[in-house]
Amino acid sequence: MSQLGEQLRDPLRELYQEVIIDHARNPRNFGTVSNVTHHAEGFNPLCGDQLSLEVEIENNKIKDAKFKGTGCAISTASASLMTQFLKDKNVGEAEQIVKEFIDMLTQSPKIEHPNLGKLTVLAGVHDYPARVKCATLAWHTLDAALKREAKIASTE
Repeated sequence: MSQLGEQLRDPLRELYQEVIIDHARNPRNFGTVSNVTHHAEGFNPLCGDQLSLEVEIENNKIKDAKFKGTGCAISTASASLMTQFLKDKNVGEAEQIVKEFIDMLTQSPKIEHPNLGKLTVLAGVHDYPARVKCATLAWHTLDAALKREAKIASTE
């Protein structure tokens, strides 16, 4: 990459880091849903992140999604961004977004992911393999909630 390309990337990376830090410090949708239709628990045994996700689905659309738990900044930011992004999406869209998000972090961060919108702020996590599980915990938990799996969702 040219020197100019690197200079342009640095401010963008800094902006992405600011978004992640903001969501970690001030998580959106932290709490409980009043009319829960889907629920799952998630756990990342590598670093101990724990997540409880509640979702309200009405007419095949995600009406509300909230989470509680303890975790690192990346885990919390990812859950916050996820719950914001998925509101008003239908279940099929949500399932596709879960797959694309996990693929972005585990396989192909350099490929365009137009369905992910602002979620791409977390694409840089791919460069830190030990942190990928932190960023994907909420997504594995959402997948379990949508499938109504009784077991605890895990990043393993």
